[in-house]
Amino acid sequence: MNLAALRVGALHVEDVALEEIAARFGTPCYIYSRAALTTAFEGYRTALHGRNALVCYAVKANSNIAILNLFAKLGAGFDIVSGGELARVIAAGGDPAKVIFSGVGKTRDEMRTALQAGIYCFNVESASELEQLNEIAGSVGKQAPISLRVNPDVDPKTHPYISTGLKSSKFGIAFNEALLLYQRAAALPHLKVCGIDCHIGSQLLDPAPATEAAGKLVALIERMAAAGIVVSHIDVGGGMGIRYQDEHPPTIAEYLAPVLKALDGRKEKLLFEPGRSLVGNAGLLLTKVEVLKLGAEKNFAIVDAAMNDLIRPALYDAWHDILPVTPRSDSPRSYEIVGPVCESGDFLGHDRELALREGDLLSIMSAGAYGMTMASNYNSRPRAAEVMVDGDTMHLIRRREEIAQLFAGEIVLP
Repeated sequence: MNLAALRVGALHVEDVALEEIAARFGTPCYIYSRAALTTAFEGYRTALHGRNALVCYAVKANSNIAILNLFAKLGAGFDIVSGGELARVIAAGGDPAKVIFSGVGKTRDEMRTALQAGIYCFNVESASELEQLNEIAGSVGKQAPISLRVNPDVDPKTHPYISTGLKSSKFGIAFNEALLLYQRAAALPHLKVCGIDCHIGSQLLDPAPATEAAGKLVALIERMAAAGIVVSHIDVGGGMGIRYQDEHPPTIAEYLAPVLKALDGRKEKLLFEPGRSLVGNAGLLLTKVEVLKLGAEKNFAIVDAAMNDLIRPALYDAWHDILPVTPRSDSPRSYEIVGPVCESGDFLGHDRELALREGDLLSIMSAGAYGMTMASNYNSRPRAAEVMVDGDTMHLIRRREEIAQLFAGEIVLP
């Protein structure tokens, strides 16, 4: 679904005008659509109908507890990568028994907390982590449910920063070492082998790499079974991409169909870890033009959002569509859309043809994933407010930070 629609000459999310949100909550401001979030989740549920499957939302994509609460009510599990994310899930009403804990650097305290919370499974990513988890589980009198995150060495054909399934990656267990490590896990007294996991990357627009990875997992499962090691679930990760500019991603059903075909006939429970495809196009960043600066070589529209609010353009050279909230009939110019942060890399869009005046509102689209979760306080800038739109109602789901909060935990020398 299109997140923002032009009605009566101005952009709306569902039945709320973006101008009204700006007037009430200020800018910059993240805005999400409850209908868009629900529709995306229902897409996975429909595609997996009739299968023993669990959709575990990847919390790192957007961790606001209102969004986590919405997905929990829809029946989602959660994929976490830190103790902080586990605390968010629990605070949001999520079920720890539906939580899988991924990540290459889990601390001993995080392991202990997750064990005591009763999570569904640890996705183990190294031999060292396996030994540490066995030790911690023994110390608290529990048996830790584990799967190994296997690195299938499949090229996801995505940006190198979000490619995680190649043998050069820091993530996962090398494919040719997995069976031996599973045998070690089965021999450790405080571990219970439950599943197998892989995740090859993010913003995947072609299901072929994920299908190839699923096929490799099946082959490994059969070798494991021959060695007496049986798993009860198969976690094929997430990573399905969305449209940012001119991409043509498949529907959720189209993306999952070949992956599910590779898993046909399996009796194990199937786990999926979508993040971006659930929230990416369900959110936008609303910002205001503060200054128009016309130059001989470039024109700059300096807005009140910046790289600290949305770092993806600076980090990945990522494209986000930028729309005027109230389109003008003036002749457009080519603008660099930039923020006030003191970095030349502080940009939100290059060469955008727009008719602008100071004070205009702009909507930076497809910002629901890896926007607010990657935001910072660089240049001592308070982080933005977040608003959820539900029909004709808007709910503040995160208050804008105040400057005093930024140094409230700091202490001057005596």
